[in-house]
Amino acid sequence: MRKRLLNPLLSYSKLLTFYHQNPQHAHQVFFFPLTRLSSTSSPDNLNGLIDPDDPFPVQNKPRVEPVSAQDFAFIGTDSGVSSQQQLDVGKVSDDAILIANALLSDNEEFGDKAQIFLRQFREKLSEKLVVEVLNLVKLKPELGVKFFIWAGRQIGYSHTAPVYNSLLDLLEFGNNDRIPEKFLLEIRNDDKEVLKKLLNLLIGKYCKNGLWNLALQELGRLKDFAYKPSRVTYCALLQVFLQADRLDTAHLVHREMSDAGFRMDSYTLRCYAYSLCRAGQWREALTLIEKEEFKPDTVLYTKMISGLCEASLFEEAMDFLNRMRANSCIPNVVTYRVLLCGCLNKRQLGRCKRILNMMITEGCYPSPRIFNSLVHSYCKSGDYSYAFKLLKKMSRCGCQPGYVVYNILIGGICGNKELPSSDVLELAENAYREMLAAGVVLNKINVSNFARCLCGAGKFEKACKVIHEMMSKGFIPDTSTYSKVIAHLCNASKVENAFLLFGEMKKNGVVPDVYTYTILIDSFCKVGLIEQARNSFNEMVKDGCAPNVVTFTALIHACLKARMVSKADELFELMLSQGCIPNVVTYTALIDGHCKAGQIEKACQIYARMHTNMEIPDVDLYFKVVDSDAKTPNVVTYGALVDGLCKAHKVKEAHDLLEAMSVAGCKPNHIVYDALIDGFCKVGKLDAAQEVFSKMSDHGYSPNIYTYSSLIDRLFKDKRLDLALKVLSKMLENSCAPNVVIYTEMIDGLCKVGKTDEAYKLMLMMEEKGCYPNVVTYTAMIDGFGKAGKIDKSLELLGKMGSKGCAPNFITYSVLIKHCCNVGLLDKAYELLEEMKQTYWPRHMAGYRKVIEGFNREFIISLGLLDEIGKSKSLPVIPVYRLLIDNFIKAGRLEVALQLHHEIATFSPISAAYNSTCNTLIESLALARMVNQAFELYADMTRMGGVPELSVFIHLIKGLITVNKWEEALQLSDSFCQMDIQWLQKKETPGVA
Repeated sequence: MRKRLLNPLLSYSKLLTFYHQNPQHAHQVFFFPLTRLSSTSSPDNLNGLIDPDDPFPVQNKPRVEPVSAQDFAFIGTDSGVSSQQQLDVGKVSDDAILIANALLSDNEEFGDKAQIFLRQFREKLSEKLVVEVLNLVKLKPELGVKFFIWAGRQIGYSHTAPVYNSLLDLLEFGNNDRIPEKFLLEIRNDDKEVLKKLLNLLIGKYCKNGLWNLALQELGRLKDFAYKPSRVTYCALLQVFLQADRLDTAHLVHREMSDAGFRMDSYTLRCYAYSLCRAGQWREALTLIEKEEFKPDTVLYTKMISGLCEASLFEEAMDFLNRMRANSCIPNVVTYRVLLCGCLNKRQLGRCKRILNMMITEGCYPSPRIFNSLVHSYCKSGDYSYAFKLLKKMSRCGCQPGYVVYNILIGGICGNKELPSSDVLELAENAYREMLAAGVVLNKINVSNFARCLCGAGKFEKACKVIHEMMSKGFIPDTSTYSKVIAHLCNASKVENAFLLFGEMKKNGVVPDVYTYTILIDSFCKVGLIEQARNSFNEMVKDGCAPNVVTFTALIHACLKARMVSKADELFELMLSQGCIPNVVTYTALIDGHCKAGQIEKACQIYARMHTNMEIPDVDLYFKVVDSDAKTPNVVTYGALVDGLCKAHKVKEAHDLLEAMSVAGCKPNHIVYDALIDGFCKVGKLDAAQEVFSKMSDHGYSPNIYTYSSLIDRLFKDKRLDLALKVLSKMLENSCAPNVVIYTEMIDGLCKVGKTDEAYKLMLMMEEKGCYPNVVTYTAMIDGFGKAGKIDKSLELLGKMGSKGCAPNFITYSVLIKHCCNVGLLDKAYELLEEMKQTYWPRHMAGYRKVIEGFNREFIISLGLLDEIGKSKSLPVIPVYRLLIDNFIKAGRLEVALQLHHEIATFSPISAAYNSTCNTLIESLALARMVNQAFELYADMTRMGGVPELSVFIHLIKGLITVNKWEEALQLSDSFCQMDIQWLQKKETPGVA
């Protein structure tokens, strides 16, 4: 039976679906979404006061909501629940289907036959049945209207709000314009009151949907039919105009409403007062409340405070708290939250602190969402200390900090481009410890950022520990997270830590991508570990990860710098064979690499090939496959070539390149100018350097610390101290603070011309300026005092170094030992040697190379250290020992000299310096009648492969004669004559017969 009844409706329901799916059949009007809330709750009931669907949110602006849907429930609407819904035939009653079929199959369109059929349903008529029938006949609005009129005439039944709404839905369905007049006239002719109620509901419906323009049209039609709007209609109109920010129109509606003898309901009044306050008209709002004879309550005052905050009238909003208390209305948690969020949305963070303290004092606590927003805002403003304090306040308010707020705080501190200061980073670390104890994890972005900041602060182990701890809490780092942390470690030159983390990454099953491999390979290349870089490259290819142009470029550049040109060429060919096209960065790396490999000519040829397309056999390899854009040199390309030419002292060619840049339309940058100025200074062309300096200034580049450093260094070498000091003054005038390198250059320069007092004053001044001397500075000053014969000052400065936390190194001790020997303080020199051995002795060549970094080349040469390191791979300590041995010999203290010589043998292989020391010692021992010791030393020397000079044998024979051992002397002389020895000749010295 039911199945038969459903058949006639199947095609009909498809048509309904069509209309639902085609928006062109909807009203094309300006739409304001408005949820109209009723005011049936008592004034003391806060339910529905503020919710996510607040009828008056701030338009087009993100805001912090003071309360959420979980805090308060919605208020029900005055007009009841809408009956508009999509037709579901399966849920319609059999009676409704019977009635709809009868109406649709009646050719007379609700004729006698249909009305006779409907008589059986008189007693069954209900709101539900009428609504279902009206929904089923939507495509025949005439039938729907007639059925609606028929149902309204039946005894025991009366139309309800859902029925009226269903009729309105039916009349509007498929119409782009207003409801046809004929339907309204038909309803009015049957019952005028029904039409009045219907039109009032229609106006309310339009208002509810924000269609104030249609609502005004229907209001006009209501009046045309000689009806008056109801109180509910007036309230709905007020609300829609307030929502649309049409206060003037709302005033007109309110005036008409008052003239009609109606008063607003409490909800509408709150909305009206809010809008007035939001427009800055809070006095008018108070007048309105008084006129409406409404006793203000906490809810109303809270709405007005919200409006005042939107208008940025914060003082007035705070005054309303006092007004509330004066009228026996106690601010509650919602009031404070509204006030707090209002100030927060307007970034009134100082007021937020005051309000928050007031809230907590009165036992009103912000919600977790508000706390989150507060932490975010204070982090954004840079007040990280207060943001951290808010975590404590959350706990005291019974709201335990969780995932969101911890990530906001740590992300706010560590998510900026600049690294945080040490005290701010400490706040993040404290928050992290608390978070860890609470079992909360960081998101993957914050894990990376937090690790970056820890690496930036030198806390590399802690950075890796963060990842491990997060993993123990269930966090699974992906390739991106690992790659970023590896990059941070590499940028901090912690390549070993990065490599270990890379191994852990693979162990945990996370597959490295080309970005990860390239970071690691590039870092290995930068620290000179080319073999390790190549191993990683091979591993990358083996794992099926294709290298990109950046990977190849890093490796090629490193090979060229290490003068492994053939290896670089092999890599370039491999890159081309894999379809990887070189770009301008690759060609720039080729130019820079060849410059650093000492192949300036080839670097210039690559540039010429890029610039002119001329065939050059030596570099054709690099241009087999090339993108046209890649051949256009950029400012970095020019900079690399200018720097290489300047370092090769080809400053004229470098200067010509500067002119070529201008012709090519490539504007030189600071690096190019600095390289050229430094190049001219290095070759002593100060005038040319000053010309480039002027050109740089004309192009808008201010000299920086490197520019000034080059000029000052040249001026000191030219002994133009007055100009050097003027340059220093100019630096300070231009707020370009000299660094430790510049100060050291000046101190060393002053010392070299004997102006040690001025140099020392400059060193004191640099400390006052906040630039602290390093070991090179102290060593230069110690050397200056030593050369001036002020050895006491040198020793005093050595002690001062330690108290200032600057440790002397091997060079410092070497300089001081030399000056102590020069003035005869041999015991002090020996004491310094022992101190150096116990503390600052470079154990390996790598350590020694680190020690000499920063020292002037000429200075190292003057100590004899550079020559020594060039002759052998041993540590260059021989000059220090030779100096001491020679001075102890001259002082006649041969036992100490002999002891120092034995020490040399323990860490140095046989060398010319060792042989020379042996020869000198043997001669001195023989002359001092210490013949036995002389012969022992001779035996040690020959056993270790040393070859004595002829003078050594002469002195040994003389020594035997001196102690009256003539027979041994004759035997030794005779045996020497019988030997076939190629004697080392030594220039005659006074005293040797």
